[in-house]
Order: sequence, then C-alpha cells, then structure tokens
Amino acid sequence: MIVFLSTAVIDFFIAFGVIIGGSLLAAIGAVFVSYPPASTMLDTAMRLKIWAIVVAIGGTIDPVRVIEANVTEGHLSPAVQQILLIACAFLGAHLGTELIRWIVRGGL
Repeated sequence: MIVFLSTAVIDFFIAFGVIIGGSLLAAIGAVFVSYPPASTMLDTAMRLKIWAIVVAIGGTIDPVRVIEANVTEGHLSPAVQQILLIACAFLGAHLGTELIRWIVRGGL
C-alpha cells in the first residue's frame, strides 16, 4: 500500500511539473518571439495535458496492457491500481492547467 501511494504521489507531481514547467518555458520563448506570453502559457498548458499524463505513467502502453491482462484473468486489484495511478496523473495535469489558468487571469 505504501508503494502504491508513493507512486501515486510521484505520478501526480510529475504530471503537475510537466504542465507548469512546459508552460513557463513556453512563455519565456513567447517573449523572445514577441508573442503574448499569457495566452501562450494557457494554450501550451491545454495542449500538454494529455502528454503530461503519458509521461507520468511511464510513456508506454504497459499500463494499458496491465489493465487488459488482469481484467481478462479476473484479477481486478492490479487493474484498479493502474486506473487510480492514471487518475492521479490526470489530477496533477489538471491542477497544473488550472493553476496556469489562474495565473494568466490574474488570480482572484
């Protein structure tokens, strides 16, 4: 259980970091080419969301294979764990995107 929770937290923060880091670096690049940095940040965050999830879960199709193999054999616990890890990665990416949206729109 501890290993699963540790992996879930790490996946969350990897996805969160991909969104925040990618968006901030895109804004810096936008300044260099005279694009509006705020809209570039938000657009980049939206486009990076799915890739942040892919990066966090390992960047391969293996989690999907684990789900498929365990469900067909009747073992639901490993499949549920993989789905929860994907959900944690999604939450990290979504929270990162919402934070960028909040920064771009000026906070409260």
